Amino acid sequence: MNTPKVDVAVVGAGPAGLAAALAAADSGAMVALIDAGIRPGGQYWRSPAPGAGRFTPDTLHHSWRRFVDTNKRLDDLAGQQKVQRLAEHHVWSVERIDDGWAIHCLVGPEPRQQAGRPPVTIQARRLILATGAYDRQLPFPGWDLPGVMTAGGAQALLKGHLVVAGKTAVVAGTGPFLLPVAVGLARHGARVRGVIEANAPFGFARSPRVLLGALNKVGEASAYAAQLARHRVAVRHRHVVTRAEGTDRLTGVVVARLGRDGRPEAHTQRYVECDLLAVGWGFTPQLDLHLQIGCATRVDVDSSLVVTVDDSQQTTVDGVWAAGESTGIGGADLASVEGEIAGRSAAASLGVTPASARLSRLLRRRAALRRFAGVMHRVYPVPPAALDNLPDGTLVCRCEEVTAGAIRHTIGDLGASDPRTVKLLARPGMGWCQGRVCGFATVCLTARHLRRSPTVEDLRAFAQRPIATPIPLGQLAMPSTEGNAGGDGG
Repeated sequence: MNTPKVDVAVVGAGPAGLAAALAAADSGAMVALIDAGIRPGGQYWRSPAPGAGRFTPDTLHHSWRRFVDTNKRLDDLAGQQKVQRLAEHHVWSVERIDDGWAIHCLVGPEPRQQAGRPPVTIQARRLILATGAYDRQLPFPGWDLPGVMTAGGAQALLKGHLVVAGKTAVVAGTGPFLLPVAVGLARHGARVRGVIEANAPFGFARSPRVLLGALNKVGEASAYAAQLARHRVAVRHRHVVTRAEGTDRLTGVVVARLGRDGRPEAHTQRYVECDLLAVGWGFTPQLDLHLQIGCATRVDVDSSLVVTVDDSQQTTVDGVWAAGESTGIGGADLASVEGEIAGRSAAASLGVTPASARLSRLLRRRAALRRFAGVMHRVYPVPPAALDNLPDGTLVCRCEEVTAGAIRHTIGDLGASDPRTVKLLARPGMGWCQGRVCGFATVCLTARHLRRSPTVEDLRAFAQRPIATPIPLGQLAMPSTEGNAGGDGG
């Protein structure tokens, strides 16, 4: 088995991981940048797959130039043997070894199809986890119809394969991410019937100082609004999609206005014809590896489970740093700043002294962006009553075909008092996706039925997985670096 040895291993090549790898390498550390993708950039700076066509970057992303510059500098460092860029490396487990960490990877386009390429274990003295996040979903009648997909899924098809997922689209949910999704679909030929936003942006007016610290965010939102106006796409605030309709595919959605109590008003319902619904309720941090090795977690403002870090982005596990969405959903700018802080700190722990003037500027910038992220989550929350009137027959876990009624039955009739027990009794989260799609909804539905807020333990019940990506059973039979292939806490 191939076993590269480096000073710092960075898992994830999105905004946080790229910044962390560059900062650590610039400080003099030998770095391995590990990512499952064919090309760097993560979801935010996703490039088309080979053969998909010419890539046209979204010029509204003010940070695109930073990505290009960072990528070029990392290429230069790779040429100097200071950085190993390990693409198509799927990390399935991390474990502690005597002198640091062992990162176990399957290699290839898909972890289940290695095409004869042997597995790789990277040994590193320090570890930085920048694993990003994935779409957060809430179930509603018809959400399992073909043509209904996550906002991130529609964006990934567009940016990664230059495929427009439908001719007539509705973009719905909440949060600023809906805007670039709608703009991207409209720019590439889809007729976008509207952006259905559950909240309104007026709450930002109560925090003018926070906005001053993130003026580029305001400018980016204004640019997207101008693009939507140019394509004649209306944004309907305080509205939600109550159901998707169709038989073997999506044919339209029913939209209603939210009342003051956060519930849809029946008399405002109207039907919108479409063959694509891109829906998203924010993002869920990807914490598989963090939880494997025992990192402490907390519940963030948006009810996400996130990793606890100190001022230097170090987790509660010695020798491990975290940056980006795993420490709190805040966007690419914040992720990049956190990544640079983490990379500098990890290198400094090996004896390199960072320049304090640059570090102080980074800390100030991080504080401003974190304040903006906090306000953003308060302005764009998931409506508290979003799951209150969910019909019993609505699928919550599509892998195991668990309905909302089955979940309520485990609580009301079988006495389940927490999501973990619901999972054991009704099997939501035990299918192919391992709770990545249904986990948050199951936690919220359970907590709401029990008349309490979700806790850290509730969220960990669906976030903790002993294996981070699908692997062949034969891989589990292979001896690990220290005889513990499952990793600490797995």
